Amino acid sequence: MSPTDTDALAKDLLDYIDASPTPYHAVRETARRLTQAGYRALDEREPWTLKPGERVFVTRGDTSIAAFQLGTAPVDRAGFRLVGSHTDSPNLRLKPNATVTKNGYQQLGVEIYGGVLLHTWTDRDLSLAGRIMVMAGGKPQGHLVDFRRPLLRVPNLAIHLNRGVNTDGLKLNAQDHMVPVLGLESAGAVDLRALLVAELAKGGVKAEAGDILGYDLCLYDLQPSIRSGAHGEFLHAPRLDNLASCHAALSALLSGNEKREATSGVVLFDHEEVGSRSAQGAASPFLRTLLERFTLALSDGKPDSFHRAIANSFLVSADMAHAVHPNYASLHEPKHQPHMGAGPVIKSNVNQSYATDGETWAYFTSLCREAGVTPQHFVTRTDLGCGSTIGPISAGQLGIRTVDVGNPMLSMHSIREMACATDVAQMVAVLRQLFK
Repeated sequence: MSPTDTDALAKDLLDYIDASPTPYHAVRETARRLTQAGYRALDEREPWTLKPGERVFVTRGDTSIAAFQLGTAPVDRAGFRLVGSHTDSPNLRLKPNATVTKNGYQQLGVEIYGGVLLHTWTDRDLSLAGRIMVMAGGKPQGHLVDFRRPLLRVPNLAIHLNRGVNTDGLKLNAQDHMVPVLGLESAGAVDLRALLVAELAKGGVKAEAGDILGYDLCLYDLQPSIRSGAHGEFLHAPRLDNLASCHAALSALLSGNEKREATSGVVLFDHEEVGSRSAQGAASPFLRTLLERFTLALSDGKPDSFHRAIANSFLVSADMAHAVHPNYASLHEPKHQPHMGAGPVIKSNVNQSYATDGETWAYFTSLCREAGVTPQHFVTRTDLGCGSTIGPISAGQLGIRTVDVGNPMLSMHSIREMACATDVAQMVAVLRQLFK
């Protein structure tokens, strides 16, 4: 792959991340790109008429999306070639009764979503984005908002009042210390619903405070995603875990206009960071339902068609991986220390926190060879716990052969994470081979 392609894909990733401050916006941006590429939306509530070669996508809950290029061969024979990832990232989210007034400040109460590195959210210019449910035409309708301006801040405590912070560590209580400041009481009371109504109006949605029935609103850092490093080799951005994998999967699916024998698909789930147990998470029937419907439309119609299709299928669970940290190398398994810029990482765990086994490891390695890429390997230290992914969940739901992979990164679960620009193109190249 030429340096131009590498640079273009890295820039496109940063644009994708900046357009996606929340899972709602990530799904909207993904749907926009799919529509632009000729994919049509399907509604789960409606009957489907499908034919080989079609390009379609389905959303669920406004935060999960699945896209497919239907194969030219019956799916019971050719199977599915799938990449699974997730749209959510750890962050702070507004509570239902969010308004807090304390010591002359107006604040907004937040819940901690996922495994947040709390200290990285302090002293940041934070904004607010997400979905607001409004009564319209006698029923609730969802509208996306993004304030796109500095609105909130979680101020740190001065060192003069916390002398041991640099030696004893910063200790933050999620309930007491992570409440962001919205304004000063002396400057005038701020009504949260009035603030939301004003933001809706900017998007052309007319509503009154009483029309707001609910919301799902996330805080995010306003600083744009950038390239960095002496040679521009690094990417600094929020939500690299796991929008970088979503972007790689989508880019691979949309590359080329050739017909594909096997049905190729990308499914981007919500709620991975909190266990995937939701109507649109990997533990839900979302993917299985879609595959069953495609099998009914694109197979010989025999009772065992779906089971034969699954037996002929393969899933790549794509989620970012831990690069070796130069200042904490002792926390990494000595023989499995992935480096940024050195290619995709195959993640293994014999206790099934990852779904990789020898067969699926071998298959992904063969794809890497076809793409001219050398894979790396990650295993956590034997005396440390291991995180997990959608891989084991999806494999358990479907009985599908699955491998867990990801690009190496640092600062995982920070408000601002770090990856390598050249790794973007390498992962896309391997996933293209999967879909060929």
